[in-house]
Amino acid sequence: MRPIKSWRLGAAVVIATASIGAYAAVASATAAAGPSHAGRARTAKAGGPSIKRFNLSGYVINTDYSLGRNTGNTFQQTYKASTVIGVPIAGPYVGTKFPREDYVAMPIGNHELYVAWQDTKTHALLDVFVMDFSTGVVFDYAPGSTHPESSGTVTVVHKGSHPLP
Repeated sequence: MRPIKSWRLGAAVVIATASIGAYAAVASATAAAGPSHAGRARTAKAGGPSIKRFNLSGYVINTDYSLGRNTGNTFQQTYKASTVIGVPIAGPYVGTKFPREDYVAMPIGNHELYVAWQDTKTHALLDVFVMDFSTGVVFDYAPGSTHPESSGTVTVVHKGSHPLP
């Protein structure tokens, strides 16, 4: 009888401690967000989302893949104000000509960009990247196969006029 009571008491203490911890974390996060955060959230809903785009014009970026669909390939991406061209500079795709595409880039964190390449006529997604310039990691999703994912390294060969976020 005694071990069951002590187990129940221990379980109750653990649950109470976890509940207090969760409450404190939520209260702290809410306080940190403050009224200005709540105001921005309401403004975004009322007037539609406000998402910043990033202008990659002038940037030349290399993506070198060690995992997934593009393993062994390195592509050089040259960006203008709204278009990009990707050229294979190492690996099995060297010599392949890809057309100029439209792109949209959005900052998603410190030194991180989400970049979507689109067909210039249909605006269908052709390639989507998450580039983390602080860690040098790129994640790539290129629709069109059963395994469209790739990952590797990203390096800036030439900087544009806008500093990376």
